[in-house]
Amino acid sequence: MKKQERLNEIINLVNKAGTVYVQDIMESMQVSDMTVRRDLIELEKQGLLIRVRNGAKSNQFLPSRELPHEEKLLKNILAKREVAKKASELIKEGESIFLGPGTSVEVLSEAINNKELRVVTNCLPIFQELLKKKSDGFKVILLGGELRETSQAFVGEITNTLMERMYFHKMFFSGNGIVAGRVLTSSFEEAYTQKLALERSSEAYLLIDSSKIGKEDFTSICSLKKVTAVITDDASEKAHEELEEYTRVIV
Repeated sequence: MKKQERLNEIINLVNKAGTVYVQDIMESMQVSDMTVRRDLIELEKQGLLIRVRNGAKSNQFLPSRELPHEEKLLKNILAKREVAKKASELIKEGESIFLGPGTSVEVLSEAINNKELRVVTNCLPIFQELLKKKSDGFKVILLGGELRETSQAFVGEITNTLMERMYFHKMFFSGNGIVAGRVLTSSFEEAYTQKLALERSSEAYLLIDSSKIGKEDFTSICSLKKVTAVITDDASEKAHEELEEYTRVIV
């Protein structure tokens, strides 16, 4: 079992049982005491669990915990791929687009297959994915600045100063939730950078899986009325109707 697979399995065990002990993990995965303890230290640093004496307990029900980028990427991955496919069909050859931070947008970066495009992002994993497609016609620009470890997004004065000099045909972004017609996220700094991109985009598309509808978070990125369309997966008819009060919905 590879390390990342082992870490994911430990998270699943802890969240399912509430509390697990080192000995249980050793027997389940056939690894040493030292390996398990090292894994638990790493997972605690990522905010994925809480270490206790001879084991670990789940923190998945703590309301203040922001999920790390790697854990978010695995959640609802099939829905994210469905959303990404729809979004990729909106991108035309020769456009300049902005991809905001977030795992739904990262999945979109994997789905893009244009030959002539200029893509700007402030998210490190998205930039790394786009570099695989880079060519004379496919240009990739990373906006640097201060890196937020949790989301792997660059924010702050340097990022925003660069953003203020750019304009885009389309912006694709995400959020942690939608409540009362507002797109919510956990970071004020990320929200501000996204607002700047929104002001500089002719069209703006929100990529969000239906699990985020009705979910609250710390601060607002924008009103749904400022969004060209919400691209989402199949959800309840009531949820779609709530979104359609503010903007177009693509499903």
